[in-house]
Amino acid sequence: MILSNNDNNNHRLELDRVAFYGRTMSEYLMMFGLDDITSLKKYNAILDCPSGASSFVAEAAKYGINAVGCDPLFDKDLRILHEQGDKDIESVVQRVSQKPDLYNWEFYSSVDKLKELRKLALRHFISDYADGVREKRYIKGMLPRLPFGDKAFDLVLSGHFIFTYSYKFDFSFILTSLVELVRVSCREVRIYPIQKSSLQPYEHMTKLLDILKRKHRIDHNIVTVSFEFQKGSNKMLRLTHKK
Repeated sequence: MILSNNDNNNHRLELDRVAFYGRTMSEYLMMFGLDDITSLKKYNAILDCPSGASSFVAEAAKYGINAVGCDPLFDKDLRILHEQGDKDIESVVQRVSQKPDLYNWEFYSSVDKLKELRKLALRHFISDYADGVREKRYIKGMLPRLPFGDKAFDLVLSGHFIFTYSYKFDFSFILTSLVELVRVSCREVRIYPIQKSSLQPYEHMTKLLDILKRKHRIDHNIVTVSFEFQKGSNKMLRLTHKK
């Protein structure tokens, strides 16, 4: 994710575009309220969407966990992905370093540590990508329409996309995307965070959740998680098929 200064408010940062930027397995566990790696093994199949340059799929494979990453860029050459990942890491870290007061540094401890983990995630992803493509663990696709059948995955994870970039998407896109994520899940969908990149809450959340429940028979609950980098971003949305 690329950050840009908002001229109207010196204490806000916004994202210009969806960037090729990823996180590690340890961050995923905290972001999505998962106990540990062992707890992931209770799911027969896991989808990470959009996956970006995260190392979740690569690390999952090493533990024998069936995980698939889906992203619009997963038809690109490995060199292009590597270059884009490096470029976006530099851009994000540089922007974050300009506004450190907007972030909680308990986990990363410093800007250098943040960059180190971003580079680590990218390195694991790049080293796994060629094998992963052959094994169909990295698949091109984008919301709001995914190339998977109904209930193809037990667990669907979606990080730093839908609400993070909600100022770029209209209500219909967000609603349709959430319905689509639930469609491809037979058990649950977890979405983190539920606030915008500006650190503000998504203004249509009440309406969104109401329509999901009434029209699409999708239950929800908002869960506090142990991860908080952007201040206030310690909530995850959990969606399930209504029983």
